[in-house]
Amino acid sequence: MRLIQGGDNAPLAALFERYHPALFKYLFYLTRDRAQSEDLVQEVFFRVLKYARSYDVHLPFAGWLYGMARNVYVDAAHKRRGEVMGADLHEMKSSDPMPEELFARKVDVERLREALLSLPEDKREVLVLSRFHDLRYEEIARILGCEIGAVKVRVYRALRQLRENFLRTPRKEAV
Repeated sequence: MRLIQGGDNAPLAALFERYHPALFKYLFYLTRDRAQSEDLVQEVFFRVLKYARSYDVHLPFAGWLYGMARNVYVDAAHKRRGEVMGADLHEMKSSDPMPEELFARKVDVERLREALLSLPEDKREVLVLSRFHDLRYEEIARILGCEIGAVKVRVYRALRQLRENFLRTPRKEAV
């Protein structure tokens, strides 16, 4: 980022390659729309260039980047207010394993996916950031513009509701 801040845009390609898959997954969980998520990732990297000078090199880059991604998502949601945003999760294909595949050894993945998608957006967002993208509560607090304690409470409540939704989701018979 120091090179980009100095006007050298070449390192942006490396940042894109490194962070694109994770940002796409984060935005996909928020939008549930593959095409829109790709567009939003592109917009995030345009903003990285535009706002490079606002990045503090002493803070974690991932936190700054996810904060920017969240702002891009919020801006797009405001523009598309009233539209139904969403897509079937089965449409998403990627060579990278999805975060819920990590749970496959212990839980029924489809039920977990349905339970996660049934959460309100704010609860789904904190779970995706904390559990799937491994951001620390301090980084999430900075992204969401709230106190660390509020993040802890939100994660706790989101996990509790996820568990309730998961237990209410009926098991589907294997084909």
